[in-house]
Amino acid sequence: MDPLRPGHSRDVSTPAARAPEPRASVRAVDGGIPSFDDLYEQYFVFVWRSARRLGIVDSALEDVAQEVFLVVHRRLDALERGARIRSWLFSIVVRVVSDARRSLRRKPANLGGKARSGVDVDGIGTSAACPEDSLSRVEAQRVMDAVLDGMTDPRRQVFILAELEQMSVPDIAAAVGANVNTVYARRRAARADFERGVARARASDAWRAR
Repeated sequence: MDPLRPGHSRDVSTPAARAPEPRASVRAVDGGIPSFDDLYEQYFVFVWRSARRLGIVDSALEDVAQEVFLVVHRRLDALERGARIRSWLFSIVVRVVSDARRSLRRKPANLGGKARSGVDVDGIGTSAACPEDSLSRVEAQRVMDAVLDGMTDPRRQVFILAELEQMSVPDIAAAVGANVNTVYARRRAARADFERGVARARASDAWRAR
């Protein structure tokens, strides 16, 4: 499978040691509101990779993820039964990321750590079958980072949730605070942005290889 095709959600930058999250969109039903510990355990990876895909550099990811869960802890009592958990979490991630990006822009470049590289030793070591596969995945991640960085924030958010997280349009609409028609339009535009970005990246790579 082409790692740059929409729907391929593996990300070499995700911390491999964290517990996996549920595949389906979990809702707070029947059993009531989930505990904070359960949310943290099940959704830390989702929050981490969402923040990264929204443009947070590697050196700031841990702080941003922890800030998201501080907000979650404060607002957990307000979570309604039947709420879409990933949609609710992503809406918090978007707000925390927006604040963090403004803060990071005011700081000197590379203060406190490396810029986003797309490389995570643990992630590569556990997911790649051979060195060549590792290199191809790192290159795919580099291109994906560049393509996402070239999108407007609204399109980027929808693309992440629709194509990389495979969430439904109603769940995305709840996450980004838009109606479903707007989400459909942003998804179409983001897919077009993605195809153009990948084509440019591959053409540039081919030119450099001459």
